[in-house]
Amino acid sequence: MDKALLELEALQQALDRSRSGQASVQQLCATAQAASGLRAGLPERFGAVLDDLLNRMEAGALFSEESCSFSQGDLLDSLQLWLDKAHQRLQQTP
Repeated sequence: MDKALLELEALQQALDRSRSGQASVQQLCATAQAASGLRAGLPERFGAVLDDLLNRMEAGALFSEESCSFSQGDLLDSLQLWLDKAHQRLQQTP
């Protein structure tokens, strides 16, 4: 398995741990930011979308759910969608 797919799998596991309360949003973001092979294996626009999601997740983690303008759960759902699309793209790449 190549580096991009390994990092995608690690990011999926980090997301699952974050959803279950076993890891913080900051740990999830750190895993995503360290995934250089994953970013290199995807078109540039994937990186831009991921950076936007991570910025919003980190900002949202500083506030309680009630005082934040967006839901941390919705952001985690958006990251899952990003992961699904990234996986599809990596499967298409020869």
